[in-house]
Amino acid sequence: MILSDKRILEEIEKGNILIEPFDRKFLGTNSYDVHLGKHLACYTDRVLDSRQHNKIEHFEIPIDGFELQPGVLYLGVTEEYTETHAHVPFLEGKSSTGRLGIDIHATAGKGDVGFCNTWTLEISVTQPVRVYRGMPVGQLIYFHVDGEIEVMYNTKQNAKYNKRTIKPVESMMWKNKF
Repeated sequence: MILSDKRILEEIEKGNILIEPFDRKFLGTNSYDVHLGKHLACYTDRVLDSRQHNKIEHFEIPIDGFELQPGVLYLGVTEEYTETHAHVPFLEGKSSTGRLGIDIHATAGKGDVGFCNTWTLEISVTQPVRVYRGMPVGQLIYFHVDGEIEVMYNTKQNAKYNKRTIKPVESMMWKNKF
C-alpha cells in the first residue's frame, strides 16, 4: 500500500521518514516532490566497463541552467536528503519532467528500508533540454512493508551507497563479485 499525505506526515512525526529540507507545499496526495541539486556528473570514458571503477567528473549547474544533450548519461542528485526507516521509498519522475523528455532514472527507482542519503539520478533526454538547480524533478512514494526487516540498508556491511553526499555517485557495480 502507498502512504497517503496524512500518513507521510505521521511517519515524519514518528521519525520513520526524514526529508531535509522539508516543505509542506511539496507534499502531494501520496508523494513528496524532490528537486534537482546543483551538482551533475558525467563519466570521463565513453566506454564503461562494469568490472572497473568508472570515473566521473562533477560540475555545478550554472544559475542560468545547463543544456542536457541526448546520448549522454548525466548523473544528478536530489537537493533533498532522505531517511526511510520503516517503508520502501520509490523515486519516480514527475509527469512535467517526462513531458520534457527527461528520464530521471534508468532502472534504480526503488530504495531500501534504511536508505539514508540523497538520491543519485540517472538522467537522459530525448532532445536537448535546459535544466535548472532546484527544479522539481521527481517524487518519492512510500510503500508499507509487510513483515520484519532483518537487515536495514544503512547497517548492511556490503551496502555500496551509504556514504552521505551532496554530489551524484557513480556506479559501484565493480564492487560486486561476478
